Amino acid sequence: MEEVPVNATEDAKAPANFEQQEKAITEIEDKVAEISEEGTRETLEMVDYSQFSLEALVEALSALVKEHPVQSISAHVNKIKSTFNVQFGSLLKKEKEAFLEAGGNVVDFQYKNPIKVTYNSILYDYKIKRNEFFENQQKELQANLAVKLEVIEALKHLVDTAHGSEMYKHFKELQDRWQAAGAIPRTKYKDVWRTYHHHVERFYDLLHLSNDLRDLDFKHNLEEKLKLVDKAEALAEMGDVNKAFKGLQELHKLWKEEIGPVAREHRESVWNRFSAATKKIHDKRHLHFKDIKSSLEANIPKKLSVIAEIDAYDTTGNKSRSAWQKSIQEVQALREKFFAIGQVPRAKNDEIWEKFKVATKKFNSAKNRFFKDIKKEQLDNLNKKRALVEQAASLKDSEDWDSTTECMKKIQADWKKIGHVPRKFSDKLWKEFKEACNYYFDRLHKEQDKGNAEQFEVLQDKKALLKEIKQVFDDQKELAEDQLKGYIQQWNELGALPSGMRHVDVKFNKLIDKIAALSSFDKKKLEMIKFQNLVGSYVAQKNYRKLDSEKLFVRKKMDESIKEIQQLENNIGFISNVSDDNPLLENVRSQIAICKERLSLWKSKIDYLKRLEIS
Repeated sequence: MEEVPVNATEDAKAPANFEQQEKAITEIEDKVAEISEEGTRETLEMVDYSQFSLEALVEALSALVKEHPVQSISAHVNKIKSTFNVQFGSLLKKEKEAFLEAGGNVVDFQYKNPIKVTYNSILYDYKIKRNEFFENQQKELQANLAVKLEVIEALKHLVDTAHGSEMYKHFKELQDRWQAAGAIPRTKYKDVWRTYHHHVERFYDLLHLSNDLRDLDFKHNLEEKLKLVDKAEALAEMGDVNKAFKGLQELHKLWKEEIGPVAREHRESVWNRFSAATKKIHDKRHLHFKDIKSSLEANIPKKLSVIAEIDAYDTTGNKSRSAWQKSIQEVQALREKFFAIGQVPRAKNDEIWEKFKVATKKFNSAKNRFFKDIKKEQLDNLNKKRALVEQAASLKDSEDWDSTTECMKKIQADWKKIGHVPRKFSDKLWKEFKEACNYYFDRLHKEQDKGNAEQFEVLQDKKALLKEIKQVFDDQKELAEDQLKGYIQQWNELGALPSGMRHVDVKFNKLIDKIAALSSFDKKKLEMIKFQNLVGSYVAQKNYRKLDSEKLFVRKKMDESIKEIQQLENNIGFISNVSDDNPLLENVRSQIAICKERLSLWKSKIDYLKRLEIS
């Protein structure tokens, strides 16, 4: 490639203030080169993510990755990442402190949160898309560079041969090829453009065969460049320096990429006006950032003042957990005030951050000492609860029903009055206590079932009702929903059967299931009728253990359905670029609909159980 003169950008003598203007031009050209490599991209207005919750941050990240070009969201993603890491780190720290305060060992600490799993998954998708974009972009930039270098070589050859009536036509074709070629790597941008522009000017300087065409081109280019000069001078008067600087980048890009050279006698004057406007905008922008730096300096005493408040915070009067919780909230408010002040100059950042850490460490040390004493209190509670477990275990086989029942109720009441115990003992201790109490009360209930004359009447009434239902169904071949529910209600209102006659309940349940299946109910109503019948039998039997188990089972199924829906919706994110009628996409959507229908049924069941608790 032919060597290009240093001043090939514009064939002009150095104007006054040349060094300052050259600095301004160099900065704007660097920005134009950067824009050229990145290409036209969507501009997204920045959002204040600092006030977002973890869930809102994940939703925002998901929307950015799904709805916007990956090359336009990096600033947003970085802001979300920093905000999420701070918030999640704070949450993790609190969980760890609570674990240690409850007597846990630091090596055993584990914390899992579904929101972090979802966040990591979306962030992984973003990185994959970003890497794919930049790989494809580099290939495209290199291909465009090759095209432009071919155009330059062809232009050099055209200038060197400089003959033939078709020469101007070939030149215009080369210009069209140049403009049609896309962006190239920024490191090559300025040299490639200068070389191209140099040979374009050589072509016009050597062009004699078509002076009319050349003069027409020069006139058109002069008019267009003067328009750009006017726009640049207008931008120089604009109050918004960032908007002016961005607009200036576009003007320089048009100057370099879209508009050709002007006649030699106009080049210096036009370029001087354009570069002078550029320098004016450049100087205003640097003054603007100087003001910003000054505002950062003003943040130093503000932050030091907050640090002093934290350092002087008095915790000597904190004698209770509630007092410490209040102090923790107040110091947290000071921490948030510290971060809300904003940035300080980079040179002061480490020094101020170190002072902030020392001040907060002083408060945290006092807090940790208090909760260490709380740990001792929890160990005392542990010994008290262990004594109650031993007492309940010693009474569980007693047959002195009246006195033992009162004693067991007192034990349960005393248990509730005792405070927290270390977490690692809590579940095991509660299980032992609950099993001893349940064992005794199960025996008590069985004893109460013996010899109950009323229950014999219940048995006879339920057998008669069972026979009646069978007869009605045989006659009608189908029962209305209200009719069936009425029979279920009537059955449950008759009361509990003797423990040895529970097989009658089984027969009734089977009959109800058969009738419901053969009647014209929709699937959800059918399931709810069967469920209400089952729960009703537990209530009638006063079998609260089975009722509790049913609640746990329904809640577990709700959680499983929700997780399955979330996973399927996440899967859609991986195949969101396919058409709506894609079989795979339709299949996933169908599965989501089925899961949502199933979740609706579980919610109806849990709502029914809640209504039972209220009534």
